[in-house]
Amino acid sequence: MSLVTKLEDFKTLLAHLDTFLYQSRALWQLSAFNCDALPWSDTFPTLAKKVWQLDDAALDAVDKSPERLLSTLLPALEHDCLQADAQWDLALLSSMLIPLALSSKEDKLLLSAVDEPHFSAHIKGRKWQQITAFTQALPDSLFYPALPVIEWCAGKGHLGRLIAQTKNVSVTSLEWQAELCEAGEAFAQKWALPQHFICTDAFKESGQYIAQKQSAVALHACGDLHVRLLHLATQAQTQQIAISPCCYHLIQESHYQALSSQGKVSQLNLSRQDLQLPLQQSVIANDKQNTYRLKEVAWRLGFDTLQRQVRKVNTYLPVPSMKQSQLNGPFKDFCLWAAQNKRFEIPNDIDFDVILAKGVERQRLTRRIDLVAHLFRGLLERWLLLDRVCFLQEAGYTVSLSRFCEPQVTPRNALILAYRQD
Repeated sequence: MSLVTKLEDFKTLLAHLDTFLYQSRALWQLSAFNCDALPWSDTFPTLAKKVWQLDDAALDAVDKSPERLLSTLLPALEHDCLQADAQWDLALLSSMLIPLALSSKEDKLLLSAVDEPHFSAHIKGRKWQQITAFTQALPDSLFYPALPVIEWCAGKGHLGRLIAQTKNVSVTSLEWQAELCEAGEAFAQKWALPQHFICTDAFKESGQYIAQKQSAVALHACGDLHVRLLHLATQAQTQQIAISPCCYHLIQESHYQALSSQGKVSQLNLSRQDLQLPLQQSVIANDKQNTYRLKEVAWRLGFDTLQRQVRKVNTYLPVPSMKQSQLNGPFKDFCLWAAQNKRFEIPNDIDFDVILAKGVERQRLTRRIDLVAHLFRGLLERWLLLDRVCFLQEAGYTVSLSRFCEPQVTPRNALILAYRQD
């Protein structure tokens, strides 16, 4: 898909994905925590039988590998679609196994072996890998002729600092947290780099800093933050844009506001919860983290079973984030803490062992609902990326879509490059 450059081709791809996602929405556009059975079992009986045949211990391994997930579930889904005469283009699911093309990288190191340890000493390893890979993926044409760079949602300006050091351009790093700006200024001064910071709110006064003769970069600006940059940059006809989107669900509206003309005619109505689907894939969590995650979900579902019983309200009640240390204590203590947070009393005659067992059983159900939904997470993210690509093309940009690193470095590895050829 990264080789597609014509607007009509991108629009066709987006429309194709849109049709399939709308047809299949019963399998992925749902809240597992609100279900007491597989919500689609009557329509997809073979698929329902298949997921219940899977051993609990194997679910994470199946979920973690897109290839294994597809090979495990696709035959059952194909059988159900055939029986129902559903005209779905299931080949789209297989197409997600072909990743976006990897952006070309420079053969030489960005920094010398002497400078790199000092330059990256204060940056966590995986973050440094992401910054390095993103910078390497940016073509020299993005910085020629020596356009100044605006770094959007810069944090401490690690990305901008590496660009200033290796691309010989001036960088303006825009960040709203003053302490991060101060730290970034200190780092830039230490290396005598042409990088300066502007402390401002990206949603308010930031438009005055986006110009035409400029290259705009944003690595993992969340949700509406990178969308805001796209709107401002297209309005200013900023010459070049390079972004890697992240956290699509962090939006101000309750539902997704499509950017492109093709996206705006879609029948999909994507909530914030729906937009979290592409993020539901961990390639970096270790076994201990996964164990804690499973335990926490079982406890939350157990408490939810309890609160429905006590409050006599049959809806899911979300509980705030908890400390991992709480999972080392008794389940009863967690329930008492959660009930206090939600301002209701737990009766003295509750059998917490029975409640926890119900939570574990509900977890077995939600894991299988989520497993099937995860078949579609790659398609939904591609839909969201293409909505951005088409929006930029409609604004007069030449656009490419690729990936700047492997998913082991970060699963959010899509790179959108846009150029105006005025």
